[in-house]
Amino acid sequence: MPSVTAGGPRLLLRRLREIMAEPSSAQTRLDKLVVLIASIMVAEVCSIYLRRAGNALELFATEGLNRSAVHNTRMRQGEGLVGLVAETAEPVNLSDAPSDPRFAYRPETGEDPYKSFLGVPVVRGGQVYGVLTVQNRAARQYDEEEVEALQTVAMVLAEVVAQGGLFDIAELDEPELRADLPRAFRGDGLSDGVAVGFVVLHEPRVKVERMIADDMAAELQRLDTALGELRGAVDVMLESSELDLTGESREVIEAYSLFARDQGWQLKLRDAVKSGLTAEAAVERVADELRLRVTKSGDAFLRERLHDFEDLARRLQRHLGGETTPQDLPRNAVLVARSMGPAELLDYGRDRLQALVLEDAATTSHVAIVARAMGLPLVGNVRGVVDNARGADQIVVDGETGDVQLRPMPDVIASFEARRSLRQQRVAQMAAVRDLPAITKDGVHIRLMMNAGLLLDIPQLQESGADGIGLFRTELQFMIGETMPRLADQVEFYRRIIEDVGDKPVVFRTLDLGGDKILPYGRWEREENPALGWRAIRIALDRPALLRYQIRALLTASEGRVLRILLPMITDVAEFNAARALVDRELERARLLQLPQPRQTLVGAMLEVPALMFMLPQILRSADFVSIGSNDLFQFVFAVDRTNTRVAKRYDPLNPAGLTLIRQIVRSAADAGGDVSLCGEMAGKPLEAMALIGLGLRTLSMQPANIGPVKTMIRSVDTRELSEFLEKLCGRTDHSLRTRLTAYAAERGIAVK
Repeated sequence: MPSVTAGGPRLLLRRLREIMAEPSSAQTRLDKLVVLIASIMVAEVCSIYLRRAGNALELFATEGLNRSAVHNTRMRQGEGLVGLVAETAEPVNLSDAPSDPRFAYRPETGEDPYKSFLGVPVVRGGQVYGVLTVQNRAARQYDEEEVEALQTVAMVLAEVVAQGGLFDIAELDEPELRADLPRAFRGDGLSDGVAVGFVVLHEPRVKVERMIADDMAAELQRLDTALGELRGAVDVMLESSELDLTGESREVIEAYSLFARDQGWQLKLRDAVKSGLTAEAAVERVADELRLRVTKSGDAFLRERLHDFEDLARRLQRHLGGETTPQDLPRNAVLVARSMGPAELLDYGRDRLQALVLEDAATTSHVAIVARAMGLPLVGNVRGVVDNARGADQIVVDGETGDVQLRPMPDVIASFEARRSLRQQRVAQMAAVRDLPAITKDGVHIRLMMNAGLLLDIPQLQESGADGIGLFRTELQFMIGETMPRLADQVEFYRRIIEDVGDKPVVFRTLDLGGDKILPYGRWEREENPALGWRAIRIALDRPALLRYQIRALLTASEGRVLRILLPMITDVAEFNAARALVDRELERARLLQLPQPRQTLVGAMLEVPALMFMLPQILRSADFVSIGSNDLFQFVFAVDRTNTRVAKRYDPLNPAGLTLIRQIVRSAADAGGDVSLCGEMAGKPLEAMALIGLGLRTLSMQPANIGPVKTMIRSVDTRELSEFLEKLCGRTDHSLRTRLTAYAAERGIAVK
């Protein structure tokens, strides 16, 4: 039996376009469509099921089954083979469907004689709108060409349905599902702040008017032209001053630039055009296929990459349609989206934007990094908000608690306005303590340092009242160009940092590359567990010239001053000694050649790998100081990938094991007479910082915005009493000591929020 008639897929697409253009009713067009598909695919049955409210799948049209079953047969998502297709969003291809345990018999359809079954999802934008099926009496497996043809038709059908080409998409919902009622959502607060504004749906997709190509060669040319324009636009984006908001945001866009040049993605786009689709439809199809594969895999790394590719796909469609700028924003706009790439957020700018609400985003998502850099409140993982929101709906967003209220009642708005006012008061209070010393009630001075990565971060040193820079991420400078920075450029960069900081100390962390921090001009292999792989000091020791090159620049830039170098990801003493030997070699070279060099060079080790804590007395014989990198350290200790939203919340750094770990490190360093500090997210949260001080830490490094709240907490703490309390807590077996520490602070009037 032939699989598809001569001319198959392209003939099907041409005839499909003719049917969709007819001025007849939606039902008539659907009825003609199933007849057409059955004929060209040599199938005895073709049926279309569309999703209704409550995820029910209703039979909307059929050729071959009983017509009386249309609009009377329904299946739940996951029920029967049709429900299975909708649930998995993948094709189901069976030669003997009735014998499959998932088969659900519906007597009103009259499908008893049919053995073979092929069902594909009707998908757009990652959402399943329905299922398209074909069936035959003979028991046979449908071949790849048939599956491909049916998927192409389903893709076109999804676009037409979603855009109202058959009927208003609202007709697929039950009338009792009103869209004007208040809705409350709870997600993850990813960037602090409270906003009250109006919904702007982030829908940069160009409406695909033509799905089926008339001239394949012309469509390929249009695609190539748009791809060239896209790459050019990304290059221009890299030169924008707005991209210098933070070092991390610049790093994100550099990685994004690489995706725009990905050959595999471009090849898939061209193949889709060759199947008979227009360039716009090809972009849509490739994006949907990629989204479904990545969503099913559950891989957090791939999911973050997916956001970047979807961002590129939307931008590419705008280039194809001649629309290269985002929509104008009203005042008090709150962007609501399923996902968003960092470049798209930067396109909107900051002037009118109040907040951001996303269905899919994690703390370390690229868009979250950029949102924090822009000072925008952000709530992520807000499931269902896009389907419920309408443009211009009022919305309130709390980036601290993760609360989102859509179409809120007046009393809810008043409550959020009060919280926003209180937050503004706290900001003013933080400014008032900027120049006050971070000294506890019992006279203990705590050094509060800030983290930085670019020259534009340096003004915040004065604005925040920080005692210095406890962590300067040097790798960012290496990631913002297409070639490695020349020695002279590095020297000038480091010299400007040192001069701008003045008399305050700055700790330069050497290159922390690897994982998702890749050089645009380097060759990198994908690793299954990048956090545990070839990164940081491991790369430096395998490529010593890279480290020596950087050390040479730092020595020259620090002429006559104290240079502080921090080596990342140290695992054992021998590893540190090998890296320090490279530093000493460069110092000796500078001495012999009578080159500029620092008055003093201090070299420290970053304690991120648990193994190093057992060697602290030994490492402190070689290292001048140790800095605890709490983010990676706790990730390794608790065996939790902090970028994986499924498990990231399964541990709390205020777990007794975590606090005992820090206490042991501090005591071991004290016994060895060494200097130990901590940098990481823990340091910037007042409650966690209070615990760290109680455990004996006296130097903390954090984001500049967190210094005020932490300093306020410090000035109301008695370290002797706090240390005694922490000593008792470390012996408990609670999953988290957060509640007990919060109660302790409340009883003593210590500000930890």
